Amino acid sequence: MNQAANEWFEGFSKLDVTAGDVHFNGMIGGSGPPVLLLHGYPQTHFVWRYIAPVLARFYTVIAPDLPGYGASVTLAHEQRWTKRRVAHALVELMSALGHERFAVVGHDRGARAGYRLALDHPERVAAYASLTVVPTIDAFASVNKAFAVNAWHWFFLAQPADLPERMLAADPDAFIERALGKMAGGLERMDSDALDAYRRAFRNPDVRHAMCEDYRAAADEDSTHDSADRAAGRKLVCPVMVLWSLEERKGQPHTPIEIWRAWADEVSGRGIGGGHLQPEESHEEVLHDLVPFLRQHTSS
Repeated sequence: MNQAANEWFEGFSKLDVTAGDVHFNGMIGGSGPPVLLLHGYPQTHFVWRYIAPVLARFYTVIAPDLPGYGASVTLAHEQRWTKRRVAHALVELMSALGHERFAVVGHDRGARAGYRLALDHPERVAAYASLTVVPTIDAFASVNKAFAVNAWHWFFLAQPADLPERMLAADPDAFIERALGKMAGGLERMDSDALDAYRRAFRNPDVRHAMCEDYRAAADEDSTHDSADRAAGRKLVCPVMVLWSLEERKGQPHTPIEIWRAWADEVSGRGIGGGHLQPEESHEEVLHDLVPFLRQHTSS
């Protein structure tokens, strides 16, 4: 652990586990029912620095870097790391840690891996919370000019290899700073430790490639898997909570809670203030809803 991680994740230990085709890094701490925290793009487990210490008072908190992101290294590359493959790796991680049933909380891309985990491994997931995310096929179905302009990276990063990788290599810091600045409403609103952590990870070409593969999978295999589940009538059988940014969803015809009710029978949630980086900029509101949700749907 670096000094910044020590300070933010007081009482936590370094997660350093090989499970299947991934050597996972991140943080683990606390005691009680297990809760798996999954970060998003273009970040690392460091996004949970406000959330994890609070949850660790009541839960065993596992916050890995997603496969290929941050310091979690993928060991096999014959096939693309789809959300289905990521979900399987996360199940193997939790098994290696001795947790057969657990809650999942995901933000951004981590929420996409999280709902795939809940769909493919329903016996493993006690509860699922999605921060800012609706299922991938629903996100693509809502694309309009505003979406394309604001989320242009969805389409840029999904271009065939290795065009995006070559372009990102030209100035990685400029790209990630522009991306994070847009999400945060200005870089000056981000903790310097967080910006340093995300910038340091993004300088690794393997991490940038993993992010591109993440978006390629969303546009290809992940959407196919979602469509097959919808056609078959498969749903998440666990309770679902969704929180979304009122600002981000302004003008959308349907709320995320309405969308998720087509995917699960037990759905709760609401829109909250702030922008996209909910675990960081809106952590107090997230915890306000997340703690009672987990308390209701997890047990020792």
